[in-house]
Amino acid sequence: MKRPFKEVPIAIGSTKAYKNPGAELYSADAGSSMLPLKRHNFQVKKLFLTICLFALAGSTYGQTYMTRTGKIYFDATTKASPEKIEGKNNEVATIIDAKTGDVRFQVLIKSFKFERESMQEHFNENYMESDKFPKSEFKGTIANLSQVNFSADGTYNATVSGKLTIHGVTIDVSVPGTIAVKGPNLKVNAKFPVKLKDVNITIPAVVADKVDKVVSISLDCDLSKK
Repeated sequence: MKRPFKEVPIAIGSTKAYKNPGAELYSADAGSSMLPLKRHNFQVKKLFLTICLFALAGSTYGQTYMTRTGKIYFDATTKASPEKIEGKNNEVATIIDAKTGDVRFQVLIKSFKFERESMQEHFNENYMESDKFPKSEFKGTIANLSQVNFSADGTYNATVSGKLTIHGVTIDVSVPGTIAVKGPNLKVNAKFPVKLKDVNITIPAVVADKVDKVVSISLDCDLSKK
């Protein structure tokens, strides 16, 4: 008779707890013993996103543009801040269906990079809670699809409307941008604001003069036809 599988807890180590998450935005020590497991889980999530990307593209092969290396940048710097509060991510999974106008963006929060490692730790642990909410995504459509000619080279103004999910909260957005068509390739650019209160992110009073309540988000994606 086979023994039933039993889940056994594994003690890997501990991380340093923050008594006041916002008190020091730029300095924090993270326990190193958790890193191997976290890195493994992160790679699994990246693989899962890649599989989902190809699955979504499969139904409209030949009319779909996609990339796994789109770029997203956010700036939450106030005029009073002594340093830039900004993050960059070059691993945005993106799909655009030229026939239906459907648009999908997905990004793993832990892929954001910062000038200082301590900023990245606070961003993931105390603001975005990336272990609990590992990804952000957008699902929408090109509202003026008839004005974008995917068969002719040129730069077209486009408005994309849909649902944006950040920090586990989904909000309605309408984002203006441009789609540049060049042969089998697209270049998509957009810029839009997000209010932190709308996605349940609170700025501690001690850094309220450094972190803006409205974050500017910029998107730059180069897609190829599949």
